[in-house]
Amino acid sequence: MLQIDDLVFNAWGRRFFDHASLNLPPNAKVGLVGRNGVGKTTLFRLILGDLMADGGEISLPKGSRVASVDQEHPATPVSLLDTILAADTLRQALHDELETAEPERMADIYNRLAEIDADRAPARAGEILAGLGFSTADLARPMSEFSGGWRMRVALAAALFAEPDLLLLDEPTNYLDLEGAMWLEARLRKYPNAAIIISHDRELLNNSVDAILHLREGKLELYTGGYDDFERRRAEKARLQTASRAKQEAERAHLQSFVDRFKAKASKAAQAQSRMKRLAKLEPIAAVIEERVAPFTLPSPPRPLAPPLMRLEAASVGYDDVPVLRNLNLRLDVDDRIGLLGVNGAGKSTFAKMAAGALGLQSGLMQRERRIQVGWFHQHQIEALDANDTPLDIIRRARPDDSETSYRSRLAQFGLGFEKQATTVENLSGGERARLLLNLVAMAAPHLLILDEPTNHLDIDSRRALLDALNDYQGAVILITHDRSLMELVADRLWLAADGTVVPFNGDMDDYARLVLERAKGGSAPSQLRPAKAKRDKKQKFAA
Repeated sequence: MLQIDDLVFNAWGRRFFDHASLNLPPNAKVGLVGRNGVGKTTLFRLILGDLMADGGEISLPKGSRVASVDQEHPATPVSLLDTILAADTLRQALHDELETAEPERMADIYNRLAEIDADRAPARAGEILAGLGFSTADLARPMSEFSGGWRMRVALAAALFAEPDLLLLDEPTNYLDLEGAMWLEARLRKYPNAAIIISHDRELLNNSVDAILHLREGKLELYTGGYDDFERRRAEKARLQTASRAKQEAERAHLQSFVDRFKAKASKAAQAQSRMKRLAKLEPIAAVIEERVAPFTLPSPPRPLAPPLMRLEAASVGYDDVPVLRNLNLRLDVDDRIGLLGVNGAGKSTFAKMAAGALGLQSGLMQRERRIQVGWFHQHQIEALDANDTPLDIIRRARPDDSETSYRSRLAQFGLGFEKQATTVENLSGGERARLLLNLVAMAAPHLLILDEPTNHLDIDSRRALLDALNDYQGAVILITHDRSLMELVADRLWLAADGTVVPFNGDMDDYARLVLERAKGGSAPSQLRPAKAKRDKKQKFAA
């Protein structure tokens, strides 16, 4: 399907691709992985023709349609449904031709429409839009009424509906909620053509692709299987390479020793010469260079507080006297790990803001431990960073009494080396900004960590480092994330934001995934996302 031969590309003072090659089979679904900044998005731009290679060739079968989702859909007056239907350019062209076609041509047009199953197109478009979180009422709304985040979903829906021969998706779950990510995971498994997906979502890479394409040091290497298979095979390859290198170095040392001892001795000269030739022919085996990722620093609170940290009774919270969440009856204890579920707009971020103490109740009761310290991370913090600030500026304001040595030491622990510490925010990657803020919010050893989509800019290894830090952290956690793997491995209880409230969810992530997919197919009403309330553990009961 896609052939890359000896690709070379240099830009911005560095080499991104160094004689890289790839042969992508037809209809393959491939996850493209590699460290942040290694050139994954650059590869997409080369495939699309937005950038020109310095050497080598990228080729596709003649007439192949390639599509990517790299920007939100324009805010036009066209309805949502018509926008999606127009993405199928062949169907649209045939319908347009019908308007002016001669009678003798109409039969051919109708036959062609039947061949491409055009009558089913509105139902197929509606199914995709429902899976991505749009309601039936949204279908008639003009695009101009949707926010930028929702128009990004429209662009994704249009690409999936058009079914190009090669679909390029760059971090598609970053602008989806957990429910949308679950649906996309299932949808990509059924995608009929080839797709390359840049993603740091471990579940998607394990469940939706049949190969992993690893980009490292300018080379492309294809591994069959999901991400876990890739990790195992890469680890085994590294082990064998290390063993082969050690064996070769031992042989090299033995040969060199013989040469050094006997090259001047006439009776051994021939053998020494032979060993010198053998030494010259030994192809060096490169040492395995481990790609290390800095850990996260999430210090635990020095001493636990008396439970509960927070208790809500018949509480309502919202904005401008309009409640977003009502009848909240929940208890949070000192060691709780809560995963907060719910579609975008259900009130998850409002709940997080209230739990952080940044939004007061409109009615009801909140009992809150008076000594509680909260660390709250949310995406708006990254967006609100001053582009001209540096990590040093930010940490100086956060801890004005510390020494300059302490500032630099802490930033190094955060994974920001000396050269990055005086770099402006504008020139830091999204992952570096997220690392800085995540470590800063936890620096005071809070009793409660509230993390609202902490992984959006983190690569897989950084996500694993965050998981390790969270599992070592001894305080309470409220986690909102579209990363299903992180949710499953951190949260020991699930709460669901739905129907204007938040209640404990009686089930695990597999149960929730089934409900989400059933709802996307139209097989369940929203009320079925409410949990059964019969089963409650002791933590879910109120103290007398």
